[in-house]
Amino acid sequence: MAEYVVEFGKDGQPVEADGRLDAAAFHRNHQPIWDVLKGFLAGRSGDVLEAGSGTGQHVVYFAGHTPGISWWPSDFQDSHLRSIEAWRVHSGLANIRPPQRIDLSDPAWSPAPPEGSGPDKLLAIFCANVIHIAPWPVAEGLFAGAARHLRADGRLFLYGPFKRDGKHTALSNAVFDTSLRERDAEWGVRDITDLEKLAEGVGLRLADTFEMPANNMILMFARR
Repeated sequence: MAEYVVEFGKDGQPVEADGRLDAAAFHRNHQPIWDVLKGFLAGRSGDVLEAGSGTGQHVVYFAGHTPGISWWPSDFQDSHLRSIEAWRVHSGLANIRPPQRIDLSDPAWSPAPPEGSGPDKLLAIFCANVIHIAPWPVAEGLFAGAARHLRADGRLFLYGPFKRDGKHTALSNAVFDTSLRERDAEWGVRDITDLEKLAEGVGLRLADTFEMPANNMILMFARR
């Protein structure tokens, strides 16, 4: 997966001595995302996996608002894993587990670390800005894993830009989609209808959609 995952920290911005990376997008979107997630997570207990944690800033922010939830961050890039761990240590929060390497393109991926025990079943999976910067098998693997690992009342949350019925929801998304496909023909903004078909194939359904700033959305999937 390493050859097609976008990597933070390569834009010339300084990296903290401990390896912490700072994503500008986090400062723009963490509060609107939390406003949606808290509708399901607030007051609950259990385990939540973040698939593709990037810098690790989101998981720290969410964990700080959910003391009853154990958060399991993950990524594939080494620099991201270092950043996630550095943010975890910097936060001092006891409900964030050490990050683990997960390759979502492998449909047999597991939230359990290879050297130890992991969560039995997941209350939720949160995945932001991943499936449009990766080949389609990553989306397929994400949904396959969600079907295996979510609790009966669990939810899968996808954040990012999406198309509706083959059409972009904004001109800026169309421009972004073109730039992605020029970089890699297997990338691109995904259509909600195609994701619904993936969900149906593994026993999930699209339960709700949330309009987000900057022409993004959150899609929430539940068991059928």
